[in-house]
Amino acid sequence: MTALADMHTESKAEAVERIFMDCLFRSEELVDGKPVGIEPLIPETNMVHPVGFHPERIEQHRYEIKALLDGFHESFYSDGGGGWSFLNFCHLADGTLWTGLHLRMEQLCQLGGAVGLVSFQLPREMWSALPGGMPYLVIKRGVSS
Repeated sequence: MTALADMHTESKAEAVERIFMDCLFRSEELVDGKPVGIEPLIPETNMVHPVGFHPERIEQHRYEIKALLDGFHESFYSDGGGGWSFLNFCHLADGTLWTGLHLRMEQLCQLGGAVGLVSFQLPREMWSALPGGMPYLVIKRGVSS
């Protein structure tokens, strides 16, 4: 892998982590571990680590999240292949590995789900029938509301 590919890989993974962490509730917004006065946005794309995001901060990052969802294999997109396995979500369309962490992939799914750009093809009850028991993701192009 070239230095340019390394830099691209780090920046995408770091951007996902930065945005994910910023969209979580902060300690001063919680009482007894629960948000006060704000209903958390809980994406349907929670897989292993359920989260609730701060709705205003998710909205502030909408265009960044959309940009992070660009560049994947056509098979992932609703107007391309119609969805592809989470197991392939670690690679970009050119074959570049943008992360080696399933956690980072899950975080991008959750962020995408929170802005209405990522969904699963099948309900969780059917995942066991899929390769590796992993869901198939569908990414919408554009910016949902």
